Amino acid sequence: MLEQKGKDLGRLIGQSSEYQALKRANESLNDDREAVTILRRMEELRGAAQSMIERGEQPTAAMEQELDDLLSKVQVNPAYQRALVAQSNFDKLMMQVNTWISEGIRSGAASPIITLG
Repeated sequence: MLEQKGKDLGRLIGQSSEYQALKRANESLNDDREAVTILRRMEELRGAAQSMIERGEQPTAAMEQELDDLLSKVQVNPAYQRALVAQSNFDKLMMQVNTWISEGIRSGAASPIITLG
């Protein structure tokens, strides 16, 4: 029963306007070669900086400057902005869903009647 309810909830979330907007925004972002190139380079720099930190070293000033420059470039990209907004809206939906689930759990735990449907 729980498995089916979980699948039903997942299907409804997948059909939500928030999820559909997120999916479209991510597809649009992935189609934007400039944004993808910038984001990949940012990820490379973050990985390199993390490795340096794990070895007890400090990332270089040049690395930090390049990361700042890339961030400035990507933040003004319309596809990136749409993806951020869509992700934020989807995150809000999921927080609300989690609230509803928590309320259901509290309600179910307080109920002496066991229901299976």
